[in-house]
Amino acid sequence: MYQQLYQHFLNANPGKQHFACHSHHYWPDVTRDATLAYWDDTACLVDDKWELVFGEKVPAVQQHIARILKLPEPEQIVFAPNTHEFVMRLLSCFDWSRPLTVVTTDSEFHSFHRQINRLCELTTVNVIRVPTEPFASFPQRLAAAVAAQPVDLVFFSQVFFNSGVGIKDLPALVQALDKITDAMIVVDGYHGFMAVPTDLSAIAQRIFYLAGSYKYAQGGEGCCFLAVPQGSDHRPIYTGWFAEFGELAKAKQGQVQYANNGYRFAGATMDCSALYRVLAVFELYQQQGLSVEKVQAYIQNLQQAFLRLLDEIQHPLLNREHLLDKQDQQQGQFLTFRFAADDVARIAAALKQQGIMTDYRGDRLRFGFALYHNSADYNLSCLKDIR
Repeated sequence: MYQQLYQHFLNANPGKQHFACHSHHYWPDVTRDATLAYWDDTACLVDDKWELVFGEKVPAVQQHIARILKLPEPEQIVFAPNTHEFVMRLLSCFDWSRPLTVVTTDSEFHSFHRQINRLCELTTVNVIRVPTEPFASFPQRLAAAVAAQPVDLVFFSQVFFNSGVGIKDLPALVQALDKITDAMIVVDGYHGFMAVPTDLSAIAQRIFYLAGSYKYAQGGEGCCFLAVPQGSDHRPIYTGWFAEFGELAKAKQGQVQYANNGYRFAGATMDCSALYRVLAVFELYQQQGLSVEKVQAYIQNLQQAFLRLLDEIQHPLLNREHLLDKQDQQQGQFLTFRFAADDVARIAAALKQQGIMTDYRGDRLRFGFALYHNSADYNLSCLKDIR
């Protein structure tokens, strides 16, 4: 139905069934033109391109993101090449020589997990990890962990990367946390942004929300963003010259100054071609009348068609009984099956040999779904020979 929008990627991968869209999503054709437009603008404008980037492109992307997430202040959105840069900038707001307590989960993305483990080697840093399972009680258990002691930072995902299960009522969870702590609250929205309908209007002044274009925004790597609460007066130690753009907040004499909006969390020079690409995707969605809700409904229909095919095949491992989420919690755009890690790796490799692209993490095999899928094209017959 939407495959005509992705012809370059589809033609470059003939005979493949790409179920790894949650890992590296195909880019729509308009992103190729956008990449070339960035090159052409750079050739024409050279140094003056920054006026175009920050005067037109950045505000346009900010406005689209604010519209999608229902954020009241587009200028509170700042960009960086990856979310790890934002994680480090947020962490640099704290004094690591003093006691620092972080409450997070056992299911955060790899860079955060690695970084927080490294910080744990400092005697001053205490990290409390709340298991995401059982999913139904996670919000209550997270709140209890935060209430149990003074906390400086709360960090959790909107949709967990290793399961596809998400927070059913994000505003309610944040509002509950706000009643018991004044800690910084950071929500990793990478697997939620443009995959799950999201309304941040009620909590925009309380959370830092980070996501990017590599997954469901389909603009590729290099364009991540952070939504900063309005009025934030944080002064990250890890800072770059972009953080001086725009109106500057008042500073004491001799202090480094910061922008008076989201760009106080900016870094330094970056390749802005990804901004062009994601802007092209946002414009394409508007032209096609595609909302996050409409895309989610299409994805859910694909997932049900996929599960019906599995029902027919009756594979001993790839079946509904091994779905990680059996309670129908809010899903991202992928399904996760859990069984023995050795079997997961073996089946993923066998599927890849048959042109069925998936990905896995330990004992979890993930199948992603996308607009460039058509359920009529699904062919899982090879599973009959993979046991």
